[in-house]
Amino acid sequence: MGASLSNLTENGSGNGRPGLGDIPESCVACVFLYLSPPEICNLARLNRAFRGAASSDAVWETKLPPNYHNLLDLLSNPDVYQNLCKKDIFALLSRPLPFEDGNKVVWVDKFTGRVCMSISAKAMAITGIEDRRYWNWVPTEESRFGVVAYLQQIWWFEVDGMVKFPFPPDIYTLSFRIHLGRFSRRLGRRVSSFEHTHGWEIKPVRFEFTTSDGQQASSECFLDDPQQDDGNGSYKRGCWIDYKVGEFIVNESDAATEVRFSMKQIDCTHSKGGLCVDSVSIIPVELKGRQEKGF
Repeated sequence: MGASLSNLTENGSGNGRPGLGDIPESCVACVFLYLSPPEICNLARLNRAFRGAASSDAVWETKLPPNYHNLLDLLSNPDVYQNLCKKDIFALLSRPLPFEDGNKVVWVDKFTGRVCMSISAKAMAITGIEDRRYWNWVPTEESRFGVVAYLQQIWWFEVDGMVKFPFPPDIYTLSFRIHLGRFSRRLGRRVSSFEHTHGWEIKPVRFEFTTSDGQQASSECFLDDPQQDDGNGSYKRGCWIDYKVGEFIVNESDAATEVRFSMKQIDCTHSKGGLCVDSVSIIPVELKGRQEKGF
């Protein structure tokens, strides 16, 4: 059985009948146009024709986003890609590309070639962030940026941010990544402390965004909900949660889209605290369910 399968991958099948190796490389390339990048890479191991088609610029050009040159311009040394084939360019762009002092990253989804972005809390304007009585920067491996903003206590809670980028045409969803409680590792175990966590069940937090072409969305949510206690604590505590703000559509990739976003709870009749703010993600709607685990 193994020998027969091996013969099929080369020219001929050993009994005079055609094998996979007899398929012209151009025909294989046409088939690859309809496959995902991981599928193409797996099939490239079959034989020489498949390997050649899997390296074709014509194939990989269709997997790259239409504005991939804008992404390449983010490289610290843009000249490095001048001699790269399209397959290598795709591999390069499928890794996070930092920009604006490393506080924002953009990458191409390795399954679909669609553009995703994440924006660190470091790139946002946070009320009171310079006063250590209210906020602290906490190093952690649980953020792709290596640090999150931790709120101990404050009355006026407001976080604002902005990004301007030539997103390719798509429907995007914008979300805030938030964690109730402070977390750490003790003896190899992840533990959460809720010493400062309070006030989020009194009034909802309001999330908003607007785009430069007039699109907007908003939502409100109680970040804590003691009434939903399952016996082990609130289900909203001790874990990272992505709070979706809304969706926006990009129809043209030539012009840069400016997106302004915010998260606020400015009712000063009560204090609130015990919250980690990691990042904002802007990801194609269809990919939202497949975000990297933990990031």
